[in-house]
Amino acid sequence: MRPRTIVPSAAAASLVLAALTAAPVGASPAGGFRAAAEPPPLEDLVTGDAVMDRLQDFQDIADANGGNRAMQTPGYEASAVYVEDTLRAAGYEPERQYFTFDDLVVDELSLTAAGVEVTSDVYPAEYAPDTPDDGVTGPIVQPADDLVQGCTADTWDGVAVEGAVALISRGTCPFADKALYAAQAGAAAVILYNNADGALNPTLGAESDEWVPTVGITQAAGQAILDAIAGGADAVATYDLQTHVEEFETFNVIAQTPGGRDHNVVMVGAHLDGVEDGPGINDNGSGSAAILEVAVQLAAATDGGQDVENAVRFAWWGAEEVGLRGSTHYVADLVENDPAALDDIATYLNFDMVGSPNYIIGVYDANESTYPAPVEVPPGSAETEAVFTDYFDGIDQAWVDTEFSGRSDYQAFIENGIPASGLFTGADGSKTAEEVALFGGTEGIFYDPNYHSPADTIDNVDATALDIMSRAIGHAVASLSVDTFAINGVGNPRVDGIVAESRCLAGTAYVAVRATNGEDEAVALRLVTPFGQRAFGQVAPDANAYQSFNARSSSLDAGTVSVVARLAGGGENHSQTYDAAYEAIDCG
Repeated sequence: MRPRTIVPSAAAASLVLAALTAAPVGASPAGGFRAAAEPPPLEDLVTGDAVMDRLQDFQDIADANGGNRAMQTPGYEASAVYVEDTLRAAGYEPERQYFTFDDLVVDELSLTAAGVEVTSDVYPAEYAPDTPDDGVTGPIVQPADDLVQGCTADTWDGVAVEGAVALISRGTCPFADKALYAAQAGAAAVILYNNADGALNPTLGAESDEWVPTVGITQAAGQAILDAIAGGADAVATYDLQTHVEEFETFNVIAQTPGGRDHNVVMVGAHLDGVEDGPGINDNGSGSAAILEVAVQLAAATDGGQDVENAVRFAWWGAEEVGLRGSTHYVADLVENDPAALDDIATYLNFDMVGSPNYIIGVYDANESTYPAPVEVPPGSAETEAVFTDYFDGIDQAWVDTEFSGRSDYQAFIENGIPASGLFTGADGSKTAEEVALFGGTEGIFYDPNYHSPADTIDNVDATALDIMSRAIGHAVASLSVDTFAINGVGNPRVDGIVAESRCLAGTAYVAVRATNGEDEAVALRLVTPFGQRAFGQVAPDANAYQSFNARSSSLDAGTVSVVARLAGGGENHSQTYDAAYEAIDCG
């Protein structure tokens, strides 16, 4: 919305101003005091207990379908049916958006290190390249830091890395950092081993020419390799990965409130799929269940979703775990086929893991107050972030920034200029002492030690974190369903420069009210005071509605006027009431 300059029209001014002794004493700031309709209290209606019940449903689905909810599995289909049935019962009309994509299928996978053949729980890192046809063979080396975690470039100083296979412990920093520094030092391949029980299924976050073949193994396998080296085995490793490309088909589930402005849509998303190795209850049953409960409670509180000002569109993304495929397809389809509909999205809220067992209360750092973003941050994202942080501050809930990295389903949105933010309780980063002081938990272990593992079950979800985050999601969705003005300047009809002035004329008190249409189309304005009101049928963009109201007294007490704006557009009527105060005056 472009900025407005308040210039009273000559016609309006000539009605009264020449006859009044002008002394403005009660002017409100530009834009007036917004008095939007109260959003539904979803922070009270959306509870962690209710979301946990939905997570149990996801767990039951996984248990009944081979133990997982990965794409193209019966568990994913059953998860989608569950979401769809729940939405229909709440009054929505969910739709599936099918799409196809090419992905890698493993043909050959083997790892032998120091004579130890690792035959189970061997996971090529997502986005890492294949090895040459005959694999990679090289001496085993480790970084020089005490925990052999390789989180900085200097941990490889003095190590003969060129052409070697780097053996690195999980911990402290993202997998991508470990792989990058090893590769930059000259490693031909990277083996990441877990520092806790369970499988390690690493991701490097995004495609890059800098990656070398990288694989994750269990703590037990890593320790067996180290023990073999200590026992005198030849410290040489061979890693072989061969893949081919295959076409897959899956789908997103989309549902929108039947009411609200469809040209100012608040979009809310979470990925529905999990990894193949487990039920995926925290990642990302937690986000999926939370937004499902929000959708249900929003509908219940707004006459089936009819009584919202801005339409709310919910998305359960498919194929996130294989490269953000669902959300990327959704945005790309709009870019190609309906760019106006993409522009209609006011902001996007993303929820990927909101119940981690060693949790933080993390908010995407869109204003870059803690972490410089490695991506371009669209305007309006910082204001979207503030919806969450202001809520947490208002209830005295501690929170921390998490990097606005684009490494989840908001990536495609921000790449196309859509504001975004979201919440995150942590994955494979390690908890700091400062975070323990804020949230409790255990320093030095991962926020989710069971990330991408078979142990990501209902028992892997922290009920406190889930409750805090679910209520925050409810609050944000409810607030933005009423008003996105701070994000994009769009709300119920915008009125700029509302001024209420107490004035005197010939010993009589008056209240003069002026309001400027801040929309790009005509708006009906009604000026309401304790001394009368006046309606203006169609006020043009940037034009003023102006009236002076006789108090029929020589003095007035301080009071308030209202400006009611109504916009007819897109087949829907939208109204907004703004209040402005005037001060007491004595004209005797």
